[in-house]
Amino acid sequence: MKHQKHANITRPALGQFGRQEWAILGTPCGRIKELAFALTKNLQSDYKVAYVDADHASADEAAGRLEGALGHGATLEYTDMITHHRFDRRAELNKHQYRTLFNEQDVVLVNGNHFQADRQIVVIDPVKEKSLRKRMDQLTQVDLILYADGAERPFDFFREAFPDWQELPQWSLAATDRTSVFLRKQLQIPPLHGLVLAGGKSQRMGQDKGLIDYHGKPQREYMADMLSALCDETYISCRPEQMAELPEEYRALPDTFSGLGPFGAITSAFRQNPNAAWLVVACDLPLLDRQTLQQLVGARNPSEVATAFNSPVTEFPEPLIAIWEPRAYPVLLQFLAQGYSCPRKALINSPVKLLDAEKPDALMNVNHPEELAKAKKRLTVK
Repeated sequence: MKHQKHANITRPALGQFGRQEWAILGTPCGRIKELAFALTKNLQSDYKVAYVDADHASADEAAGRLEGALGHGATLEYTDMITHHRFDRRAELNKHQYRTLFNEQDVVLVNGNHFQADRQIVVIDPVKEKSLRKRMDQLTQVDLILYADGAERPFDFFREAFPDWQELPQWSLAATDRTSVFLRKQLQIPPLHGLVLAGGKSQRMGQDKGLIDYHGKPQREYMADMLSALCDETYISCRPEQMAELPEEYRALPDTFSGLGPFGAITSAFRQNPNAAWLVVACDLPLLDRQTLQQLVGARNPSEVATAFNSPVTEFPEPLIAIWEPRAYPVLLQFLAQGYSCPRKALINSPVKLLDAEKPDALMNVNHPEELAKAKKRLTVK
């Protein structure tokens, strides 16, 4: 058996900067910037768009322009620019650091004359033929060919490298609206998976809350059935020793971040599949109904870290009836690295889509025997 140096952990589908990125190359930098800015203008109403470029001054010129703390030997300077925020840093960044910085972005457009990206938009421009020839090894997934003025078909070396080039979409560089429509169609919304939190020890209740029968079956299974109608896949989060208790038709997802409560259950789900969004619900919500879940799914904003209800009790985000997007995974791990294991704190301090429940009572959780009696009475009257 071949020795594996690292643990076999599922990795998120990330490029050099983010999940969905395109390098634009094959034309002068000014035209790349013009195209990137035009695409950004068309996309910004629905997506968070980032642009990656280089300073086109020489190294000597750039060094001579150092101002503020960096000019006096500092390695990092932060400036509140009122309209935006700026960090100046001496040290170089690698792709792992880029991914953290670009985590909140939906689309990353890259000047391919200076940086690489996992997907490419190639411009056929006679003035940059030699430049494109030198960068052919950067073309790993060409999605679109654009033609600058004076170009009618790709160069010979491009056609040799991509014999099926005619099957690629292609049109004029000037048709920016058409390119914007193309990118919109390429952008993928992460699949939605369901997660029922049933791994707690229910110490306040005195019995396993996931096994309480409110609706003719154990609550954890009732909740999983509701989520299955809305999600591509549904799992019941549990402690490893609970796995054998679950009926075969339900998928168990044991905690791999142990001792962290719901925070550990959510991060365990992302550890299993970091490319899915997770619709997380606690099992102690006997009044939660499909209508309320449909409201949440219908209001989902994949551009945010999460979509969640405002708690009618605390008025803070409710983390255990929420959709956590894939970009939430590194956010949660960053909070854990700072000593916090509260999913609500992560929501309070992150960009989230918040909404008020049409049926606030559906968010009522039951943790004590007295609350259990009230909940069963309300369900009987209902």
